[in-house]
Order: sequence, then structure tokens, then C-alpha cells
Amino acid sequence: MDLYGTGGESLQRRLQQPPGMHGRKTRRRESEYSRHLREKQKVKRMYGLQEKQFLRFFEKARRASGDTGIAFLKLLEKRLDNVVYRLGFARTRLQSRQFVSHGHVLVGGDRLNIPSALVEPGYVITLDQDILKMPDVQALSQNPPQVPAWLRRSDNGGEVVREPDRSEIDQDINEQLIVEFYSR
Repeated sequence: MDLYGTGGESLQRRLQQPPGMHGRKTRRRESEYSRHLREKQKVKRMYGLQEKQFLRFFEKARRASGDTGIAFLKLLEKRLDNVVYRLGFARTRLQSRQFVSHGHVLVGGDRLNIPSALVEPGYVITLDQDILKMPDVQALSQNPPQVPAWLRRSDNGGEVVREPDRSEIDQDINEQLIVEFYSR
């Protein structure tokens, strides 16, 4: 699976080849622990988090009311670097993380350089003029990707309209496996 959002022909070729020099000859039956760990690692890499930060977000979701798995995914989606990515101003989450950490993103008119900052409904996110001149950002502005319904995009930024729903979050994620991993 394309975890980083870069895609390409090279990725398609590598996805067909199992890991290892010659690829695994025999497929072993995957254990429950292995399935849980792989799902956790997949989501961790998709959002570009270290283990400690990932666990901190999970604990925050565990304390929240309602379904832990859905609360966890909502917290990950509401991170500032992910919102910049979802608004379509960066090709990948890693690029949007760099935009935020380099101070190119303003939230409510104030410069914010913390990628893990959580945004709430009503927050207005704008990009400064320097970053809007970048070729990658200009190319994405001319052909913007589909923005989720919980966000509203404008020319140089966007607004968080409401909390994300589970249906608007990546469907390839099985959050129940992550909850079971941390529940053992």
C-alpha cells in the first residue's frame, strides 16, 4: 500500500515483490499479533508519527467518550499537518509537515509551527505568500484534489467546518486492530 502518497511506477513494481532479496518463497500464516502490529505501523507511517507521539494520541482517544478507534482517527485527522495535506496544498503529509514546521502556515492569523497542533471547527488556516509561489503548491492550486466535506478550501488556505466523520477518513484503516493492539 502507498503509505506516503507519492505513488509512481516504481512503487507499483515494488508492491508486487514481497520483502527480501528473492521475495518470500512460502507464505506463513499471519498471527493475530502480527496483524495488529502491521495495522498500527501502517497508520503510524501514514501520518508520520513516532511511537511516543502515536501512543500519546491513542491515550487521549481512550480517555474521550465514545468509540476509541473512531476518536483516535479523528484526532489524527485534526492534526495541523494533516489538515494542510487534506486541503490540497501539499503532495504528501511529510511535505505539509515541513510547511508547518518551517512556519509557512498561519492559524487564525497567527504563525503556528507545531505540526501536531489540533485544529477545531471554526479555525481558519492560511498559507503565507512565500509558500504559495512554490511550483508544487502552484501545480496543486491549479488542479486541486478533492477536499473532504469537513473542510472548506479557499485560494490561499481553508477553514475547518466541522469534526470529520469516519466515512471521510481513509477507508483502508482498520482502527479496531489498533485498539486491540493497545488493549493486550
